[in-house]
Amino acid sequence: MDLKEIRKEKKLTQQQSADILGISRRSYQTLEKEGAKENETKYEYYCGVLSGLYQKKVENSEKYLTFVKTGRGLEIYKDNVRDYKKRNCYSFLKDYIENDYTGKVCILYGLRRSGKTTMLFQLLSELDLYETAYIKIDTNNTMGDLIKDINRLTEKGIKNFLIDEITLLDDFINSASALSDIYCQQGQKIILSGTDSLGFDFAKRDELYDRAIIIHTSYITFKEFSTVLGITDVDKYIEYGGTMQKENMKFDDPQREDLSLAFREDESTRKYIDSAISQNIQRTLKNYSFGSNFYALKELYDKGELTNVINRLVENMNHEFLLSVIEERFKSHDLGSARQILFKRPNKEVQTALSEVNEIEVLERLKKIIHIKEREETTVKVTQEAINQIKGYLIALDLLKEIEVRYDDGTSEKISIITQPGMRYSITKALCYSLFEDPYFASISDIAQDEIIETIMTDVKGRMLEDIVLLESTYRKTKEEIVFKYKRKNSAGEIDMVKYDKANRCFRVYEIKHTDKMFPKAQCKYLNDKELINTLSNKYGELATKYVLYRGNFSGVEDGVRYENVGVYLRSLR
Repeated sequence: MDLKEIRKEKKLTQQQSADILGISRRSYQTLEKEGAKENETKYEYYCGVLSGLYQKKVENSEKYLTFVKTGRGLEIYKDNVRDYKKRNCYSFLKDYIENDYTGKVCILYGLRRSGKTTMLFQLLSELDLYETAYIKIDTNNTMGDLIKDINRLTEKGIKNFLIDEITLLDDFINSASALSDIYCQQGQKIILSGTDSLGFDFAKRDELYDRAIIIHTSYITFKEFSTVLGITDVDKYIEYGGTMQKENMKFDDPQREDLSLAFREDESTRKYIDSAISQNIQRTLKNYSFGSNFYALKELYDKGELTNVINRLVENMNHEFLLSVIEERFKSHDLGSARQILFKRPNKEVQTALSEVNEIEVLERLKKIIHIKEREETTVKVTQEAINQIKGYLIALDLLKEIEVRYDDGTSEKISIITQPGMRYSITKALCYSLFEDPYFASISDIAQDEIIETIMTDVKGRMLEDIVLLESTYRKTKEEIVFKYKRKNSAGEIDMVKYDKANRCFRVYEIKHTDKMFPKAQCKYLNDKELINTLSNKYGELATKYVLYRGNFSGVEDGVRYENVGVYLRSLR
């Protein structure tokens, strides 16, 4: 029998034939093209169904307690990601499947939009679909439900289990070892995925200690983002929020959708921070057997005040995780910084515009969007211990990493950098939305409005770009390199980034600019500061090269300084 001949004889389209067989049109087209090449038994079965010789078997006709797909039911998932490029960490997932990891589960560990489910579906191309089950958990399921389904599927010959959203199980953290100790010991492969990254972190410390292969997905470098999505603009990386999907933040106002002031689709910044981070922490503490040790954070969440603390820490431009950041009256650092920049503009309409708006109302709208509360509006006393716990959890969630700042007096400190730029960027866009609602701002010309908004966004993107370059350079440096920011302790003057080559006793200095224009005199002010360079030379040897990393296209030397596109630089890192 031949599928194509049967289809023509019955006067069916490819889509109608695919519907009869219960597969995607793309899968059907492949079957027609390749015939019995891949699986003769399956091909003959499909021919029999299409010709009407026998009825199509009903996949998953048995009622499972969780959502289960096996066999042909997996083909549509496989087809949907056929053309997607793979993340770097996919190789670790494949390695787990192909090699002996008896007694160990594999955990895909990361926040939403970091490609976990996509990688599970991509893995289907490496597996026998008739020996594989994709299981998706919902909030009504229990670990008991999952175990019963795994036992039933094991009896049917299933060897590979891709279990998505497993951290929705209330009893997962305290009973996860059953999966590794029983099923993985028998040689079955179990891959666990879910958005509650902190839950996985706790489980691997206790129940799954030494019995789990961990694959982190939250932190996506610009190079990987560019490779997977084919996007080379660093601004797009910021706008995508350091995730694999660009989404919109509408602020419940459809007229604002075309203003490019959007990050999350159908969820505000506050809601994202609530669901992706605050709830992540809260759910883990609730389900963790030692959760009572972290009661302060549970109380903050229960009272709706945990997001307030997290957003205040994220908005702070000095990267400080200090109690004073929470206790001080809230002010927008972005608004204040842009106001200072605009004072120097020749356009008189924009010079004082941010001084004329009703700042109190602008900030009230902003606070409402991002769920910020003043001290007198809160009921839970925040302590430095609670802030330290939050910082530790954000590090565990791969949302915080540390970089080094060195000073001219020989001292140094570590500062924290947010790894997902969308967390910071979306707060700034919320500020811009709030400005558009101000009567005075609405009364000025569109040209002035555009210049002000562009100034705010460019200023923030510039600071974020510095963080991105420092962060990626720090974590992708060679063994011989030390990467740090260099500053005068008690006066103005800093080098955005220094790379010290220990082996050759030399160093390189970098100025990082968001602009795509060249202004050598202004851009190289501190690169050409003899006192700063001499201080560095006394400690780190010979100055090798001066760089300006910017968004322009010219690559070459200008007045002794090498200009390089920042996207090219980031993609060149190992």
